[in-house]
Amino acid sequence: DRHEFQAETRQLLDIVTHSIYTDKEVFVRELISNASDALEKFRHHQAVGATLLTPEIEPKIVITTDVAANTLTIEDTGVGMSKEELVQNLGTIARSGSKAFLEQLKKEVPTCTETTLLRRCLDLFDIHTQAPTETTAAATGIIGKFGVGFYSAFMVADKVEVYSASALGDGSGHIWTSDGCVRYAHGIWCERWHTCNHNLNSKPVNNAGRGSKIVMHMKESCKDFAKPERVESIIKKYSNFVAFPILLNGTEVNVVQALWTKDSKDVTDEQYTEFYKFIANAFDDPLYRLHFKADAPLELKTLFFIGSTHTEKFGYARLEPGVSLYSRKVLIERHSPDILPDWMRFVRGVVDSEDLPLSLSREKMQDSRLLAKMKDVLTRRILKFLDEQARKEPEKFDKFFAEFGQFIKEGVCMDFQNKVWVSTLLRYESSALDAGKTTSLDEYVSRSSPDQNEIYYLCAPSRELALQSPYYEAFKKTKKEVLLVYHSMDDFVMNSVGEFNSRKVVSAEAAKLDVQEDSEHGEKLSDEDANLLTAWLGLKLESSVTKVEITNRLHDSPAVVTDHESASVRRMMQMVNQTQGGSAVMPASKHVLLINPRHPIVVKLNQLRTTNEELAAKVAAQVHTNACLSAGLVEDGRVMIGDLNYLLEELLTHSLKN
Repeated sequence: DRHEFQAETRQLLDIVTHSIYTDKEVFVRELISNASDALEKFRHHQAVGATLLTPEIEPKIVITTDVAANTLTIEDTGVGMSKEELVQNLGTIARSGSKAFLEQLKKEVPTCTETTLLRRCLDLFDIHTQAPTETTAAATGIIGKFGVGFYSAFMVADKVEVYSASALGDGSGHIWTSDGCVRYAHGIWCERWHTCNHNLNSKPVNNAGRGSKIVMHMKESCKDFAKPERVESIIKKYSNFVAFPILLNGTEVNVVQALWTKDSKDVTDEQYTEFYKFIANAFDDPLYRLHFKADAPLELKTLFFIGSTHTEKFGYARLEPGVSLYSRKVLIERHSPDILPDWMRFVRGVVDSEDLPLSLSREKMQDSRLLAKMKDVLTRRILKFLDEQARKEPEKFDKFFAEFGQFIKEGVCMDFQNKVWVSTLLRYESSALDAGKTTSLDEYVSRSSPDQNEIYYLCAPSRELALQSPYYEAFKKTKKEVLLVYHSMDDFVMNSVGEFNSRKVVSAEAAKLDVQEDSEHGEKLSDEDANLLTAWLGLKLESSVTKVEITNRLHDSPAVVTDHESASVRRMMQMVNQTQGGSAVMPASKHVLLINPRHPIVVKLNQLRTTNEELAAKVAAQVHTNACLSAGLVEDGRVMIGDLNYLLEELLTHSLKN
């Protein structure tokens, strides 16, 4: 028999073979998915007690490569197709048997959707079978939805042959062949039908006695797809978790189980570890795993892992997104950037849904709003899990934060929607704890007094320098806890947090503390001398300071500067300036200089200004520079060398005279 494709089918076939798919290799995924569909349908018919051909035959998918003949063959022992079904299913695109199969089940139970079809209708199937679970799995496990997958074969093949025998028929088989090309001479597609009246069980084309076999004669430009190593890599990439055995040239390829479809209590730690190493291509053991199912915004099965280490810390390239999207165990998108926020790229795992609204090529989700909702649900679930683990095993979480803290900090700065939840995962050392021990913002708040409305932090290169900082002196006096942060990035992080538990996050450099005067600490400037000295300093340093004030916050330091931009902000401005061709060194913006009226340097400076103003000016400049150095405002310490040499010379001269 000879048939012509319908006009709309001819147009769609051209689109399928040239426009829908972004990568030719997905034809293997599509045809394996179709084979899996056929096996699921056979399982359904078997469950409802239908009379079937050779029911004892093992369900499997067999793939054979022939480099010499330049062919790739994919066959299955599934339900197969009759001649009429071949005409209907292969003669019309977007009218696949999978879709019709689900539609037929819907007619039996009109109130059910695809994803819950038999799950909500067990009573119906109790009439037909004693194994409703198998029936449910068969009905809801259908992968194909659009009926275009088969035609992806024409992207790589210039001739396709389909041999099929229906498990519901009399054993006769049929062959469908097509070159998939438009012959413009007559303006029609070329299609040929042949009918075989013998039993396929006796033919080498299908030893199973039922099922379908697709033989693809590869185009010259696609000969690579007839090579076993190429096909094996595609199977493992897209179809490794298909429910049925896939044999490539006699060897089973898909030996790793889809653990995310199982109940967590049925999976061992060893299986989880093996699975993590497989999907993440990792050598380390996972530090955390999260295995759960969700019902909203759609039904999801997920399995997430967090490893013990990562490669970004070694200066390697930025990590790819670590979670892949599956639909019914078939890969839709590897390393999907849309499942989790970018800062969670350290998470590895799988998300699978049976009712994803996919594009026609099954390579992307179509509903952007649903995708955003799914992303939000999964992100919050991971954040909740990490918070639970931090409370349950704080020492283990400290190891996690030491390794992956940079990603958490990135999340605070970049994920505005989840900033509050991400902030709870931050861990820093504290002036109230021993060196090496960390605390959370929640714990900091719980230790502070109820009337304290701020969370204080101090940025310094190390704990030692932080506790020696003039900015810490006021907190030491008032016995207020300060978080100690050691990286310039942390200043951005704290600024991004902004507020936590209704408490503003404030840098120690900008804190306004009410500090009582230390009356027992040495000689103090009189009010008159203090006014004269601050006025004189204001004149001498007018190019750098807006004003000079007396402060009680200092104990061991002569001066500090306040109301200045942070060192991290300066570094960012410096980088921007350099990219625009500017200088690598930027002058500090004007700021306020606070002086300690009880410090010996300040007291003697006041005396020196009346006897040797030139030397006093040099000393004042150095006191100011030292304060700027403590604030991280000195880009290059070499600028101090000239003044320091002058002061050393004056010191030596004075000492020798005496």
